[in-house]
Amino acid sequence: MADIGDAKHKLSPEDLSRLWSDFKNGGDMEAKDKILLNYGYLVKWIVRRMMPKYNNYNEYDDLVSCGMLGLIDAVDKFELKHKVKFETYAVSRIRGEILDYMRSQDWASPSLRKKISAITNAYEIYEGQNLGRPVDKDVADSLGMNVNQVRKIQNQTHMFNLVNFEDALGGGTNLEAEMGNFEENTPENELLDKEEKKLLAEIIDELPEKERLLITLYYYEGLLLKEIAEILRVTESRVSQIHSKVLAKMRAKLEKVI
Repeated sequence: MADIGDAKHKLSPEDLSRLWSDFKNGGDMEAKDKILLNYGYLVKWIVRRMMPKYNNYNEYDDLVSCGMLGLIDAVDKFELKHKVKFETYAVSRIRGEILDYMRSQDWASPSLRKKISAITNAYEIYEGQNLGRPVDKDVADSLGMNVNQVRKIQNQTHMFNLVNFEDALGGGTNLEAEMGNFEENTPENELLDKEEKKLLAEIIDELPEKERLLITLYYYEGLLLKEIAEILRVTESRVSQIHSKVLAKMRAKLEKVI
């Protein structure tokens, strides 16, 4: 299969409609492959949003592979009769597959927790002394580590907190507009969804200004961590750390009331 998400595989609505019909009604596997190629960009977009992509360390390829499994599942299970955009349906499936993979990883061993705490404290000290200047190397030097090691741990921290925040809400944050709820639309489900959104809104409103802005830009505006870093005028690794810290804080508050 060609590179997923390649622009040359973007199809017109008419072509897509024909391919969906050929696959769902006639079992045409070639049509299915073309559909997967067309929507492959969703996988890459979700992975870029869910993880910090540092130059020297990432699990990008692993997460893309997991995301493709989610996309395949979405294509197989999508029902044309449902009046919902496939993109909306697929995002939740792709994201769920990636989160399942992330849950299976050992993100928080005792030694990792100790390093996370040390790195977080060091960043707060050095950034307080060097406003606006990248301090990754300063932090690494002070801890007797190299920059790649520090960034690797930051990446693991971000993913660990992201997974645990999702789990605190029973598997979904409902913050991202692209994520749909495809369970039975009962009055009970609707009430729980409203209560969950109200609770999240209250927690977000209580955050400090910078943290509230980060959550808004990430979940509501759909920006990547790199784009948020440019707005906040800090490094991408620092945005990842702040995001991770906010998720941990929000998770702790949610667990007290859920």
